[in-house]
Amino acid sequence: MRYVIQSAFTGAFLAPNPDDGQPEWVMLLRDACAVDDLETCAQLIEDHCDSYHKAVVVDLRCLYKNPQVE
Repeated sequence: MRYVIQSAFTGAFLAPNPDDGQPEWVMLLRDACAVDDLETCAQLIEDHCDSYHKAVVVDLRCLYKNPQVE
């Protein structure tokens, strides 16, 4: 899993609940269950985000890049 959805307005993350799969807003990245693909992200945004959130999809693999590794 590599993508999370973040509200640019509130900073919260929209993620499926790991117990029942229902989307919920959580404040901490560690509590956000990531999703596998962009299609799922798009569907979650369409179904569960109001426009004021200005949803942003974050690729978790891009958060940390070690210049010594590249």
